[in-house]
Amino acid sequence: MKKILLLAVLASGLVFGQSKKVVASDVHWWGYKVAKSEASSHDGTVKVKSGNLVMKGNNLVGGSFVLDMTSITSTDLTGEYQTKLNGHLKTGDFFEVEKYPTAAFKITSVKKNDDKVYNSLVTGDLTVKGKTNSISFPAKIAYSKGVASLVSNKFSFDRQKFDIAYKSTMQDVFVKDDIDMLVKVTAK
Repeated sequence: MKKILLLAVLASGLVFGQSKKVVASDVHWWGYKVAKSEASSHDGTVKVKSGNLVMKGNNLVGGSFVLDMTSITSTDLTGEYQTKLNGHLKTGDFFEVEKYPTAAFKITSVKKNDDKVYNSLVTGDLTVKGKTNSISFPAKIAYSKGVASLVSNKFSFDRQKFDIAYKSTMQDVFVKDDIDMLVKVTAK
């Protein structure tokens, strides 16, 4: 009976996939002022609080990540200017982290992509400030010796769809709607 139960558990892992816990991550973001260029942008990082990648054989079939929005920080500034921008990003003008301390991404599909380096197209539901929208991005996915990795190409999403809106008298004239991201996660 024990052998049958063990066999059923092993078989279910092959059918539904094996969940691998995220052990390392690097999530980088870019926000742009009037013109979308390096000279008119800010960039920084946000930490992954928790997450998993679900592998079926050597293929990514699912997963999810929780981003710790209280950790959002700019890396292009230092000192007083960095402190001011970090504080401003956490207010209701942008991410409102007191009310929404986390954001989440849940993978809904992974398809083959024609790009030689970023050979997969990952689609999922991004939830920020209680608003959920589907986004897709090209990614390089690898799985070897029980370690899965996902490395995205730089991709954009429209912050307005998540109510990330600069609430000044000039509204969003100074801030572009696109936020760019680059995501790297390792799970085992």
